[in-house]
Amino acid sequence: MRTFLALLSLTFIFVSSSAMAQAPAEPAAEPIKKADKSLLDLYHEGGPVMHIIAACSVATLALSLYCFLTQSKKKLVPDALVATLKGQLAQRDVNAAATVCRASPGPLTSGLLLALTKINPNRQDFGKTAMENAVADHCFREETKMMVIVNYLNTFAVMAPMIGLLGTTSGMITSFGALTAGKAEASELAGGIGEALVATAGGLFLAIPAMFLYFHFRGQAQTGMAEVHKTLNDLIDTITEEPAAEEPAAEEPA
Repeated sequence: MRTFLALLSLTFIFVSSSAMAQAPAEPAAEPIKKADKSLLDLYHEGGPVMHIIAACSVATLALSLYCFLTQSKKKLVPDALVATLKGQLAQRDVNAAATVCRASPGPLTSGLLLALTKINPNRQDFGKTAMENAVADHCFREETKMMVIVNYLNTFAVMAPMIGLLGTTSGMITSFGALTAGKAEASELAGGIGEALVATAGGLFLAIPAMFLYFHFRGQAQTGMAEVHKTLNDLIDTITEEPAAEEPAAEEPA
């Protein structure tokens, strides 16, 4: 009996190995080709939120260009204009300096015009303290106006991740809706997950440069207005300073 069972086992193993040897080999699976996606494809994949991110990106670029053109040191404190005003104020030609200021509007010239209205010819120092106070108030107001524009960059930097998070939430809702409907196929879930990831990436792609530009232009505005304040004080000193007295000639020894 044992011999019969042993022969039966050997026969089963032999038949099985023969069948496996004669079975046709399965063709090797073809490698999955990765689909190339353009930026436009990714933009559409991100869903409706990408339109909001695109609009905020255009606004951020426009604000950055405006700050670059209006807040540079050469724009706020032109060297040629400062030299002209200094020469006129050294000669106490206040009317000519005022005419130049009206012809070249800007934070520097408007501050100098305000200071010139505070001149008091009846005082020995021409009312220097009143002029300096007027200039300080003017520079504070001008810097505040400039920071209103710069702060919009910070607004976009803070809003962008939240807008991206809105797209993330929308994509996850789409994916969970497919699961709830009993659609567990990868293709059914990929759309919602792709929308979530692309929207998140789009929000960060806007937020990071916007935050950098905010800090850059904030520092530029503060530095520029500090230079304007210093230049105005120098011009006031040019008006109020007394001409240097000539030193008496040294007596020759007898």
